[in-house]
Amino acid sequence: MQYLPIFTKLDNKPVLVVGGGDVALRKCRAFLKARADIAVVAPWFCDELKEHANNNEVTLIDAYFDEYHLEGKMLVIAATDNDDVNNSVFELANARNIFVNVVDDQPKCTFIFPSIVDRDPITIAISSAGTAPVLARRLREKLETLIPQHIGPLASLVGSFRDKVKQRFTSFADRRQFWEGVFDSSVVSKVQTGDTAAATEQLEQLLDAKPEPEGEVYVIGAGPGDPELLTLKALQLMQQADVVVYDYLVSDEIMDLVRRDADLVCVGKRLGDHSVPQEDTNQMLVNFAKQGKKVCRIKGGDPFIYGRGGEEVQVLAANQVSYQIVPGITAAAGCSAYAGIPLTHRDHAQAIQFVTGHCKKDGQELDWHSLAQPNQTLAIYMGVIKSPHIQAQLLKHGRGAETPVAIIENGTRKNQRVVTGKLGELADLIERNSVISPALLIIGEVASLHEQLHWFGEKAQTSSFAQPLTGAA
Repeated sequence: MQYLPIFTKLDNKPVLVVGGGDVALRKCRAFLKARADIAVVAPWFCDELKEHANNNEVTLIDAYFDEYHLEGKMLVIAATDNDDVNNSVFELANARNIFVNVVDDQPKCTFIFPSIVDRDPITIAISSAGTAPVLARRLREKLETLIPQHIGPLASLVGSFRDKVKQRFTSFADRRQFWEGVFDSSVVSKVQTGDTAAATEQLEQLLDAKPEPEGEVYVIGAGPGDPELLTLKALQLMQQADVVVYDYLVSDEIMDLVRRDADLVCVGKRLGDHSVPQEDTNQMLVNFAKQGKKVCRIKGGDPFIYGRGGEEVQVLAANQVSYQIVPGITAAAGCSAYAGIPLTHRDHAQAIQFVTGHCKKDGQELDWHSLAQPNQTLAIYMGVIKSPHIQAQLLKHGRGAETPVAIIENGTRKNQRVVTGKLGELADLIERNSVISPALLIIGEVASLHEQLHWFGEKAQTSSFAQPLTGAA
């Protein structure tokens, strides 16, 4: 992090702008919004700066910059078209430990102006550390379309209740739970329609109501790894959780999106390393919820497709714990798409079967006769270790040795790798290429389409996060 993002209160604080043109004017406008005490030094001034001076909003100093102009200043902007003057401002201000910004000269900035989304008192600042200001502006444009105008009045209203809420609830957890309930209530819609009086009355009622903390568990599918494949609901609930219970299949990029102050509990679940038994995980979810906590149980892929989500939800239901289930993109769908392999295709496969290579101990053997049928695709989860057995059984029950296969390691992630070959060499392919979990096996004629349709990692991809919305209302 090149710059620490902070918000500075500049009410009546002395700031200096060096320069009298349009660029200096833009900086003065920002300082005026922050109610700073602004002095502008330059040998000439544009008309609008003169108008601000006539309105006693800025002080104009008709002179060339000199070191004494820095006396007592908190922030300094160099906004001239003279490199020597700008360099002098930077060196003298920096020597005095005064925050200084030389416009369009990032190495000579000890602070920078971000792109701002202003929903006063809510302010969102976006910065590229001066390296890509147009990209920062594009991101701001997108956020402008996403964040409604009533957010500012809502923040002002709830802010007026902060002291009352602190008196009503002594613990931070209770206060946060109260506010979560407020933001999920019709208080928000009342503010949106401009009925502030009704919103205020409802807030008073909520504050007087007897608090009844109720825990809840969100069983969330995180998808195969790419954070942009998360659903909106998953992201929203991840941000509300008091506790996040996760395993190794959830990527680091996705874990970076959970609530910052949430308690993180890792329950393991990596091939050959189950650090927490499933029964203990089930009980952990119940215990946290009974304590009144919002619990995010986040799983790789989809929780109801080889994710043991069904087992966990059965325990929650048996213990009368409220829960929500948020589906995710399962590995078969995500990894095959990122490998350019359609799971079904009219010319190759009219059916698909999802299979796990890692069954419960003493579990029933798979129906290999059904799995070996032609014109279908097998998507095999957790099949790396059992690949010799899978290969042998499919060949034994009639699947041809020339059947195309694809092994997708770390699918949808930056380090995705795809190994292709034939069923008769599946186990050898995995050993020869040192394939490790997480990896998905795709067996069937569609696997041959990878060479024709592969796209991920081949060229720079357009990211939805870097593009402004178009046609938004």
